[in-house]
Amino acid sequence: MVSRGRWPSHWRMFCKGDYYSSPLQNITVDRGEDVSKGAHLGEFEHLVLLALLRLKDDAYGVTVRQEIQRRAGRRVAIGAVYACLERLERKGYVTAQVSDPQPVPGGRSRKYFVLTSEGGAALRRAREMMDRMTEGIHVDAELEAL
Repeated sequence: MVSRGRWPSHWRMFCKGDYYSSPLQNITVDRGEDVSKGAHLGEFEHLVLLALLRLKDDAYGVTVRQEIQRRAGRRVAIGAVYACLERLERKGYVTAQVSDPQPVPGGRSRKYFVLTSEGGAALRRAREMMDRMTEGIHVDAELEAL
């Protein structure tokens, strides 16, 4: 059994220059492309970034949560939204700005989030990857045939 995160020593023979190929699958990956896990969006990160894109100047934790729940039909914990937004901020995909307190008694500040150009590029890459995966497949027809 192979330990997680390590290449088996017998796979070294498959490394060739700037490419490597897997002996178990016919896959070649260009090492010049960043294929680390952090370079790709997870499903929830994708939803959060799309919510930010849609909400524009009104994107803070609560509105992001409401947008995902309304459009995706998925129950979302507010803590999960904030954890994801912080992770996306560390990746450079979003920036945050704290507002002045709301003009009501006991009003609190809000932390608004804005999609960066890097975040837009990540969304574009995710969409293009999905387009390539579904190219030439009639997904609905294939799924109905199951």
